[in-house]
Amino acid sequence: MEKTVSEAIQYRRSVRVYKDEPIDASKVKQCLVNAALAPTSSNLQLWEFYHVTDKETLSQLAEACFNQSAAKTAKQLVVVVTRKDLWRKRAAANIDFLNKTYDKPDLTDRDLKRKKMATDYYSKLIPTLYTDFLGILGFIKFAIFQVVGLFRPIYRETRATDLRIIAHKSAGLAAENFMVSMAAIGYDTCPMEGSDTARVKRILKLPSGAEINMVIGCGVRDDKGIYGPRFRVPFEEVYHKI
Repeated sequence: MEKTVSEAIQYRRSVRVYKDEPIDASKVKQCLVNAALAPTSSNLQLWEFYHVTDKETLSQLAEACFNQSAAKTAKQLVVVVTRKDLWRKRAAANIDFLNKTYDKPDLTDRDLKRKKMATDYYSKLIPTLYTDFLGILGFIKFAIFQVVGLFRPIYRETRATDLRIIAHKSAGLAAENFMVSMAAIGYDTCPMEGSDTARVKRILKLPSGAEINMVIGCGVRDDKGIYGPRFRVPFEEVYHKI
């Protein structure tokens, strides 16, 4: 029986050794469908998921992950990739969706206002934030916004590094959706940042604008797959009620 959300979160651990037992690729794919439903900044969905089942590619990726057990014993791997370079395509997809959604007669004034606001957001604001040239435009925008911010609240994350962080945050949310979904069906995962990302990109034949967010080992936990009891700092140290 599939676990509840709370049960799946409690069950999920970073498993570093997997049983020599196959897992169903179609079930892993469905968990990636859940990953793609994660919240994402401006709904740009600047991510891609590479689901690796080919044995030769698995071997190459394991080596690129320094042959750590979580990669070497994994039955499948999922590579979460950020694609900030696709912002124009994803913004256009949102505009196309809006046009189709509001393509009906007798729209109310409220609907027309909503359509215009959303369309302007993707056709004007997003290009303003994401357009850059060698980081120069981003720095200029950052300086201008800081000055305006002296007088009123304003969005400040305009530099190329800021937008990279935003893309990686969204990809991390998707990765968590995936791992919790895997835990819900009794499959295990281990998110790995330890990898030679240039080699991972080369193995997957990714374009230069793509960045590796994380590599996730997938399988069924071996008895020695969890290296110790779960440790978290006391909740009172991280919880602040205002």
